[in-house]
Amino acid sequence: MKSTTVRRLASPVLALGLSLSHGLMAQDQHSHPAATPKATVPLDQQQGLIKAVRDATAKYQDVKAAMADGYQLVFGCVSGEDSGAMGLHYLNSSILNAGILDPSRPTIVIYEPQPDGTQKLIGADFLVMADAWNLTHSGPPQLMGQWFHLFTSPNRFGLPPFYTLHVWAWKENPTGAFVNWHSDVSCAAYDPKQ
Repeated sequence: MKSTTVRRLASPVLALGLSLSHGLMAQDQHSHPAATPKATVPLDQQQGLIKAVRDATAKYQDVKAAMADGYQLVFGCVSGEDSGAMGLHYLNSSILNAGILDPSRPTIVIYEPQPDGTQKLIGADFLVMADAWNLTHSGPPQLMGQWFHLFTSPNRFGLPPFYTLHVWAWKENPTGAFVNWHSDVSCAAYDPKQ
């Protein structure tokens, strides 16, 4: 798949991967992203994005493989008061800093902590810093027809405004494959000491 490259990001974002600690505690507050345009994406196109993400991330079933490819834990385990959770986000800062939007190169791979201390791959997240994107675009990014969600600032992550698209490719989400929160994901087994 062809990738889209977004303008290089400002220096605060270049440090994002370095400044976010894997030791942060689980997030408990709920965050509401700004609305994005609604579009009806054909089911085959939706399934195509899910398949592309599955193909790209299959090698990351073991979190150690993701870490070997430059993904690092950020934000602890992200959960919401009434919406389920997002899980453990492993960010590849070089993909973020390059501004790459490519289904075969997710910015973040997402895991759910398991009671036995392991982590189960559940999806991916594509992240674009809004200020950099908005310099050259009049609307939010899309990936294979799926609109990204805008998180304004201030936000629970301490980031400047950003666009995000979660793809729940490895664990079906009853509320949708591309929504921010997964209603069947839990951070209950998360141990920040592991």
